[in-house]
Amino acid sequence: MPYQSKIDLTGRVAFITGGNRGLGLEIARAMVGAGASVMLCARDAKELESVGQELREKARSGQQIRWQKADVTDALEIGAAVEQTIRDLGLHVLVNNAGVYGPFGMIEEVDWAHWVQALEINLYGSIIPMRAVLPHFKAHRHGKIIQLSGGGATNPLPRISAYAASKAAIVRFAETVSEECKGLGIDINSIAPGTLNTRLLDEVLAAGPDKVGAEFFARSVKQKDSGGVPLVHGAELVVFLASTASNGITGKLISALWDKWAEWPNHLSELSNSDAYTLRRITGRDRGFAWGDK
Repeated sequence: MPYQSKIDLTGRVAFITGGNRGLGLEIARAMVGAGASVMLCARDAKELESVGQELREKARSGQQIRWQKADVTDALEIGAAVEQTIRDLGLHVLVNNAGVYGPFGMIEEVDWAHWVQALEINLYGSIIPMRAVLPHFKAHRHGKIIQLSGGGATNPLPRISAYAASKAAIVRFAETVSEECKGLGIDINSIAPGTLNTRLLDEVLAAGPDKVGAEFFARSVKQKDSGGVPLVHGAELVVFLASTASNGITGKLISALWDKWAEWPNHLSELSNSDAYTLRRITGRDRGFAWGDK
C-alpha cells in the first residue's frame, strides 16, 4: 500500500541524497506519499532507475519523480543536479541522507584513505548540497534543510571514529548555518532516526567484534534480532520538517523516536530562545559538581 501521511506536501519539491536504499528510500516513499515531487540522487544508477520507477507508480497526478546519478562529494555534479531540479521543478526541501560508517578499528590501525573518504561523504557530502541550495532558498526567503545525524553526533563511538567525528561535525555545521539564515524563512535541522536495521548494520555484523568491539557488536546482534527502530519513524519526522507545520523550528537535533516533535510548534518561543536539543558542552555545575567551574 502507498505510504499515507496526514501532512500534505502537494506542490513541494524535495531533493534527496542517497534516496535509493534504506532510510533514504523510506523517506522518498514518505515524501511521495505526502504529495511531494522528488529528485533523487545517488551513485548507483541502476538502483536509482528501479526506485524511480517504483515511486512513479505510486505518485499521484501532478507529482514529478526524477532521479540523477551524482556523487555528493562532487560539487560540480551536485550543483548541476540542483540547478536542473530548480529549473525543471522548483525546489523547497533538501534532505541530506547519504552517509557511510567508514572503516572499523582503532584510529591508528584503520586505512587512512578509507577514513578520509568517510569524512568526505558524511561531512563534505552534506555541506556541498547545502551550499548548492542556499542561494535559491535565500532568494525565495523559504526553504527546509533536513540533515541525517545519528548516535555518532552525541556519543563516542570507539572503533567507528570517522562516522562519529563526521556526524558531530555536520550537526554543528547545520546548527551554525541555521544561525546564518535567521530571519530568512529557512529552517535547518538535524535528525537522529534511531538504531536502524539497514546496510550499515550489516556492515557492522560482517566486520565482527574484533573490529567494532565486543560490546558494540553484541548490541548490534541484539538490534538485528529485535528488528531495530522502524524506518517509518525517521521518515515521518522528515515529512513533518518538510512541511509548513514545522515553520520556525530550526537549529535543532531531533530524535525521531524519543522527542515529542509533533507538539513542538506549540512551543516555538521556548525553542527559539533555548539551547535545548542542540550540541553543547556539559559543565561540572550541570552535573552538581561544586568544584569544577566558576
